Amino acid sequence: MSEPLVSVVMVVCNVERFLAEAIESVLGQTFHAFEFIIVDFGSTDKSQGIASSYAAKDARIRLHQIPHCGLAEARNAGCFLARGRYIAIQDADDISLPDRLLWQTDFMEKHAGVGLLGGGGVVIEKEGQRLFAANGEAFFGPDYPSGDKEIRQAMVSGCPFWQPTVLMRRSIFAAVGGYRPPFAPAEDYDLWVRISEHCDVANLAAVVSKYRIHSNQVSVRKQKQQTLGTLAARASAASRKDGHADPFDSVQAITPDVLVGLGVSEATQQSALALKYSDWIRAMCGVREWSVALDTAIEMLRSSDWKCLEPRAIADMRLTAAGLYWKNNRFLNGILTAAHAVITRPVVVGRPLRPLLRRFGVK
Repeated sequence: MSEPLVSVVMVVCNVERFLAEAIESVLGQTFHAFEFIIVDFGSTDKSQGIASSYAAKDARIRLHQIPHCGLAEARNAGCFLARGRYIAIQDADDISLPDRLLWQTDFMEKHAGVGLLGGGGVVIEKEGQRLFAANGEAFFGPDYPSGDKEIRQAMVSGCPFWQPTVLMRRSIFAAVGGYRPPFAPAEDYDLWVRISEHCDVANLAAVVSKYRIHSNQVSVRKQKQQTLGTLAARASAASRKDGHADPFDSVQAITPDVLVGLGVSEATQQSALALKYSDWIRAMCGVREWSVALDTAIEMLRSSDWKCLEPRAIADMRLTAAGLYWKNNRFLNGILTAAHAVITRPVVVGRPLRPLLRRFGVK
């Protein structure tokens, strides 16, 4: 294929369990004018062999092997090899639905001002079973921000794109310089913010991907650094908006002290980190990874002195950990952690009684 319209880019490192299904979801697209760039960046399991076997059978696959590196560097290696007008991101543990590329390229061809397009998705657990969000089947879909204005508003406090649903114009990716490694594992959010400064952005309401939640995800292992990267991306955007140079053009690592120097207080950092830990604990509970949820809760309590958080928030952390200790049959630890929560904020001792009191009309 001399001039593919779309370049699908997937980076791979030790994902043998999910890789074949992810590759087949791309090869089974109803849209055919694409090349499929797979970059293995240091796998030590069977991932490289799995990718090679598919490449030998399908000429659309361009397989590259590079030394082990960071995720952002690996994504750049794949995206800067792209020849298509559009770059579609495919993660090696997720599944693209058959019409994903068809729907997204059709939208982009009709909306020349849009440089970045996401889509709806459903959450699956490691075995592929669909999970259900509180707002219905779609993890993000009809109620997710879809237009440029509402996406920009949402981007101030969160990330309204999910990376494995994204399709972007190659020209805009190159214009902003691709992913920035110091922001990993929030390199995607930083990229979306910078792209949005140059063009319109959008989300399809249609579900285009199945997003797999499991205990080995990068985001689960590196919540703290992801939180710092997210806060740095916002500080970076604010500096550019004010007409100043990007403070992270010369920064090699994002640390709490660096953020404080840019006006992101320690209290803001701790509040964001506590929220991040809580989100991932809920995600792991949602897929019944109780031991991983407990490990995250323990890490949450140990990762900071939390001196900037209110006692109520700290007590809530300890009650969460206590419940997870109990769920993992570590009853003594659960009792001690719950007691510590009561010491932190004695009023929490009444929480177990609230449902009973409400039954009798006591508020």
